Amino acid sequence: MKLPFQPPIEPMLAKLTEAIPTGEGWQYEPKWDGFRAVVFRDGDEVFIQSRDLKPLDRYFPELPPALKAALPDRCVLDGEVVIVGPHGLDFDSLLLRIHPAASRVNMLAAETPASFVAWDLLAFDDRDLRGVPLGERRQLLERALAGAEPPVHLTPATADPATAADWFNRFEGAGLDGVVAKRLSEPYMPGKRGWSKIKHARTADCVVAGFRWHKNGPGTMVGSLLLGIYDAAGHLNHVGITSSFTNEKRVALVEELAPLRVGALDGHPWAEWAEWEAAARAGGQRMPGAQSRWNRDRDLTWEPLRAERVCEVAYDHLQGDRFRHATTFVRWRSDKSPSDCRYDQLEVTAPFELQAIFGRQG
Repeated sequence: MKLPFQPPIEPMLAKLTEAIPTGEGWQYEPKWDGFRAVVFRDGDEVFIQSRDLKPLDRYFPELPPALKAALPDRCVLDGEVVIVGPHGLDFDSLLLRIHPAASRVNMLAAETPASFVAWDLLAFDDRDLRGVPLGERRQLLERALAGAEPPVHLTPATADPATAADWFNRFEGAGLDGVVAKRLSEPYMPGKRGWSKIKHARTADCVVAGFRWHKNGPGTMVGSLLLGIYDAAGHLNHVGITSSFTNEKRVALVEELAPLRVGALDGHPWAEWAEWEAAARAGGQRMPGAQSRWNRDRDLTWEPLRAERVCEVAYDHLQGDRFRHATTFVRWRSDKSPSDCRYDQLEVTAPFELQAIFGRQG
């Protein structure tokens, strides 16, 4: 590629901040929940790079033709690959794309096509823009994408903190992850955490119904706790894990949880998960012992516990009926009954209409 610099490059990153910064000189953008992607285009050549410097092209075969149609002939853009489902951004559909079979990837590309949301212009023609202030880069990006059509999009941006706060609350129902704040005067700094990200943070009470051993092996330390929440029908749904423990605490948990292992499978709500696993995979669910989509050789077998203990965890986003990311353990709740751990405890936000950004696709 005849560009001012060659792939791969480290993308600029953001550090977690508790509140939306205010004052002069800030630009605010929605925080997209997808795969970070740096796009290089030189004529008919398109290369899509992931955050960890690996190629993404083979997993999203529908994007290169769209990018060639929408982007300037020679440019480098930073942004996010997302998939829009009927209820907002669908991260699970992105995960399904990481598959070794091209036939499977092509089928999914036709069924659930991806989009690219651009937020930065790093090179244009022979000009390296990484040292240019963000405010100027944004103007150049807007001009470069003036004629872009779906599935290529320009992220919204504002200098108004009130608008950013509105996005923070209103966009969450569509699966967006929060807000990113950037200094208009700053250059693009590869590998540096120069931006600020503000994410939703909440707590929930969950039933601890199982655990996985640490990678050191059974009997050594507890790796993670398996969390459950009851739905309206009284079924305990597996909603995620929490694994934010020190090694000292992991060792102590082995003895602490030992009494709950006695007779744990008798009447356990997940006792038949193995029978359901095949059907669950076909339906896109992840059961407590399901294989990892990222590492199919990883051992995800689990040990059942009597569903009698409750813990409070911090989480940032509920996607469908489970936590989008791993949660952070806060404390045990001996004052709470497992039956109190229901979905109605969780804050629900109304979906934001993504039509305003994406238009009607397909």
